[in-house]
Amino acid sequence: MKLIVGVIEARNIPAMDVNGFSDPYVKLQLGKQRHKTKVVKKTLNPSWGEEFSFKVEDLNEELLITVLDEDKYFNDDFVGQLKVSVSQVFDAHNKSLGTVWYSLHPRNKKLKNKECGEILLNIYFSQNNSYLDSTYNGDHASALRKHEDMDVKDISRSFSGSSSSSSPPRLDDNVSSKEEKSSAQKSLAGRITQMFNRNFDIGPTTSTRGNDLMEIPEISRADVFDNKSDDQSSSFEEAMEALCSRDQGSEIPSNLPGGVLLDQLYVIAPKELNFLLFSPDSSFPRSLAEVQGSTDPQIGPWKFENGGESLKRIYSYVRAPTKLIKAVKATEEQTYIKADGKTFAVLASVSTPDVMYGSTFKVEVLYCISPGPELPSGKESSHLVISWRMNFLQSTLMKSMIENGARQGLKESFEQFTTLLEQTIKPVDSKDFGLNKEQILGSLQAEPQSDWKLAVQYFANFTMVSTVFMSLYVIVHICLAAPSTIQGLEFLGLDLPDSIGEFIVCGILVLQGERVLQLISRFMRARVQKGSDHGVKAQGDGWLLTVALIEGSNLAAVDSSGYCDPYVVFTCNGKTRTSSIKYQKSAPQWNEIFEFDAMKEPPSVLDLEVFDFDGPFDEATSLGHAEVNFVRSNISDLADVWVPLHGKLAQACQSKLHLRIFVENTRGGNVVTEYLRKMEKEVGKKINVRSPQTNSAFQKLFGLPPEEFLINDFTCHLKRKMPLQGRLFLSPRIIGFHANLFGHKTKFFFLWEDIEDIQVLPPTLASMGSPVIVVTLRPGRGMDARHGAKTRDEEGRLKFHYQSFVSFNVAYRTIMALWKARALSPEQKVQIVEEESEAKSLQSDESGSFLGLEDVSMSEVYSCALPVPVSHLSLFL
Repeated sequence: MKLIVGVIEARNIPAMDVNGFSDPYVKLQLGKQRHKTKVVKKTLNPSWGEEFSFKVEDLNEELLITVLDEDKYFNDDFVGQLKVSVSQVFDAHNKSLGTVWYSLHPRNKKLKNKECGEILLNIYFSQNNSYLDSTYNGDHASALRKHEDMDVKDISRSFSGSSSSSSPPRLDDNVSSKEEKSSAQKSLAGRITQMFNRNFDIGPTTSTRGNDLMEIPEISRADVFDNKSDDQSSSFEEAMEALCSRDQGSEIPSNLPGGVLLDQLYVIAPKELNFLLFSPDSSFPRSLAEVQGSTDPQIGPWKFENGGESLKRIYSYVRAPTKLIKAVKATEEQTYIKADGKTFAVLASVSTPDVMYGSTFKVEVLYCISPGPELPSGKESSHLVISWRMNFLQSTLMKSMIENGARQGLKESFEQFTTLLEQTIKPVDSKDFGLNKEQILGSLQAEPQSDWKLAVQYFANFTMVSTVFMSLYVIVHICLAAPSTIQGLEFLGLDLPDSIGEFIVCGILVLQGERVLQLISRFMRARVQKGSDHGVKAQGDGWLLTVALIEGSNLAAVDSSGYCDPYVVFTCNGKTRTSSIKYQKSAPQWNEIFEFDAMKEPPSVLDLEVFDFDGPFDEATSLGHAEVNFVRSNISDLADVWVPLHGKLAQACQSKLHLRIFVENTRGGNVVTEYLRKMEKEVGKKINVRSPQTNSAFQKLFGLPPEEFLINDFTCHLKRKMPLQGRLFLSPRIIGFHANLFGHKTKFFFLWEDIEDIQVLPPTLASMGSPVIVVTLRPGRGMDARHGAKTRDEEGRLKFHYQSFVSFNVAYRTIMALWKARALSPEQKVQIVEEESEAKSLQSDESGSFLGLEDVSMSEVYSCALPVPVSHLSLFL
């Protein structure tokens, strides 16, 4: 029997690295058998999803599970460990402990209160009998269960002793049985031997049944699947339907850290694209093998494993020889990790043991197919993303060389894959969305709203009905009642309540009247604010931003009626657009279009916030907010997107908005040149246009959209605990830093709008005699770049320190010019322009260094005062 250990994931792992993260992996040891999981980089909640098997020879052994943090230059750090007794698993129900969270413990018992995190494990013994029960169906399965039940009963009778035997046991037999029992407790084989040896005392019938029972487990797991596929003739379509029915709404897996090999939209439904790439009847894999020069392709059938939880197949082929590597056999294990009918994710693990160091690594490729935006023609589209990573099974000094070789090979292979796929199905051109924007937006029509219908819907509540009823009741009472006599403090024209009951009724009427007046004022104010910015056309030439607000879903209810009166406020580059108010809606339909006036620079962020209208005098309640980052998003993906809202109310109700966002440039192809000319005036130095290859490398380095271009880059040091040399990259919308120290890469960027202040610190000995530029971000901004910050204050502001610039003045002026252009308000810009009255001449890089009088600043190194008698001065006169 084998012990199966599934290492699924861990949570709350303590941070072992200076960047606030860990690189955890798990070591498993049972006796002399050892296994190791892959390393998950920069996370405190790693997910492995790996399974290992151990051959069990002694039940007294313990399974040691240790979580470590990988360290490239020093010994790996210990995180936590736990021990599981094999006998505990064997004695458990169904010989399985199930999927359980285990707490990790420190190695030193004195630190027992230290939090080491938790790990999710699935530990069980593999049992062929129970597996057959779950896979076989029909009369054969029922007969098999009946046969096993009979055997179990016979075995239980054999343990009952002399009462179930016709002859009393002998003394020697008892002694030998005790010895067998004590020895059987020491090993798994002894227990099984003891169980079946007792069957011989029952008679020939029982021994025959025992032999039949022992023959059943000889059927292998693969035979079961082969028989199942042959008997039921299960097709790929049926397997997909079964897999989709078992999907419990799991999340789409994120891209693998090795990089993205393909990211493209195709004019095809996701289900059809899945069949094209992975169906056994598809000719695409064989055509791809011919294009790549691979021979002897052998595509195995799709088979369910782990009780039907996963669907796998084996695809093997002989790769074509290259200049460096001869023809080798590759085995690709493809596994479905998500399939819900619309989204499909397949993880392919490729092993090439015949290459040099091939047994130490595997290449993992993730195929993600998701629904794309709806096309103007009405056809469906699919978004295909292919990413990869290296999974090193053993540590090796050739890790960097292996990664570079695998990266180059995958790049060439998937270039051929992309070419063949584009010949088979049509890719979606992002220009199609821009050309058909008017057609898409023209189909949106705001729902006509009748004032009378809205008034009935708004005022049909308990407050209005009760107020109207009480008012009519009082009016009828006045008509029927006779005038009362003047008494007490009353006089002619002043009628006061004559009892406590009348006083209470008058108070209720006053309060009800006040509430009715508030409702009427809110309604009238909302009607005045109705659709103030809907349909207003943008003016000017430049970057035009168009936002179509379609609908909302699950908006929070802050009113006692269970509904809200929502409206949305959009903000971009200091300009706002406001939607109309929808009365008493939790899932409102807007279908409104908002256009922002042309901007000189491409927009970075679109902020949106949903408010609940609560009258002209009260402050509006926020129902949620969100941010659309154009730098981190592809413009084509924003053509039809659901944006989740953040905030306490929004997250509790899972609120979201349906938007269609379009960004286009109306100034033609001279945008880069015009922007650089503008920056030259601010910097006082000529800025050269970078080549398309340089801009492409810059976009790929930070994962930026194609409209982003590089303005300048500088060599400098990033000051954290220790200075880190790298390059500072500046573009119209971001400031980024990248460093590569012996393969350890540091990379981050943040927006110019995130910066609150930029200061210059004088040179010191700690800064190696160089001025330091301190960039302070706004509270809560730039959290993705927090691993590069030197400090973080109590209010959540990150501070980045840059020093040791080759040309400090040019770098500082460029940074300040870009920050002023993006982050400052128009009033602040005018004030700065008025202060800077002197124009600065342009100088090219060839004309020499740019140093004015104001640039010369020398630090005081040494000074002292010495007393000199006045008489000594006469010697010099």
